[in-house]
Amino acid sequence: MASHLQRRVHSFSSALLAAVLAVAVALSFAAPSAAKLTPKYYQKTCPRAAEIVTQVVTSKQIANPTTAAGTLRLFFHDCFVGGCDASVLISTNAFNRAERDADINLSLPGDGFDVVVRAKTQLEIECPGIVSCSDVLALATRDLVTMLGGPFYPVLLGRKDALASKADTVEGNLPRPNVTASQMISIFAAKGFTVQEMVALSGAHTVGFSHCKEFAHRIYNHNNRGQNAFDPSMNPKLAEALQKACANYLKDETIATFNDIMTPGKFDNMYFKNLARGLGLLASDQILMSDPRTRPFVELYAANNTAFFNDFARAMEKLSVHGVKTGREGEVRRRCDTFNN
Repeated sequence: MASHLQRRVHSFSSALLAAVLAVAVALSFAAPSAAKLTPKYYQKTCPRAAEIVTQVVTSKQIANPTTAAGTLRLFFHDCFVGGCDASVLISTNAFNRAERDADINLSLPGDGFDVVVRAKTQLEIECPGIVSCSDVLALATRDLVTMLGGPFYPVLLGRKDALASKADTVEGNLPRPNVTASQMISIFAAKGFTVQEMVALSGAHTVGFSHCKEFAHRIYNHNNRGQNAFDPSMNPKLAEALQKACANYLKDETIATFNDIMTPGKFDNMYFKNLARGLGLLASDQILMSDPRTRPFVELYAANNTAFFNDFARAMEKLSVHGVKTGREGEVRRRCDTFNN
């Protein structure tokens, strides 16, 4: 009897050990670096870190209302190329053409870069050499989304800053304004994001603006049908208004319009409502409404702002730990635009 009981206990213990090992192995393959992050990373070394970032970004957003959208876009462009490691903040020098000078990054608004530099400067005064630029960018993005009325989500901390930044690594990692739905789905899938997470993250276009050259093919000579021919999936009144607004875009590349013409300064689900009305600005926006793989999620978020906020928050949590570097994989830069050595 005792021997039988011992065998059962041994068998149970072995099964439990195997299950524990399986979970441990799964976690190690899932995101080893992300597992090292913690919301309390600076609790002892720089306890006011998050507070300082919040103070700086609040002042910056009040003074320059385009800061939030610019920072959100900067964060996305950073994380999708080599992970969330502040590599996009590095300036080009005589020896290296950095990420920020890749063609697709040239239109990144300066306010996003500036708010990170301002916050980092304050942090260097408070606790020099402690808080990474990548953590500053992650915190600033979350705070600014919340300031515009968007959802709050927790930000894990402990990222290290990249030791390299090369412009030629950018192409193919970020969706262009004229990509097909399949191309966009593939880009996100390569980073581990589902179709639904992709649509939720696309909702970030409820704020910010795009330059005319990014959608000119939709409003002028569409499919070679004449100068005033526009994309038939676009609302005619919007197309006509954009043709007038962008009339001089070839001479003035700075001309831009809001992504969401209805509530451009508010983080809400209006972006999705706009797509149903043909009011999407970029081709990569409007195509989400026409493709059967993405349309159900567009319709869900257009009808339910809470569902959009919940899914966007979860997707941003996931994005914020994508490809992070910890320990000796990176460094804590003294200046965000240049490597320490």
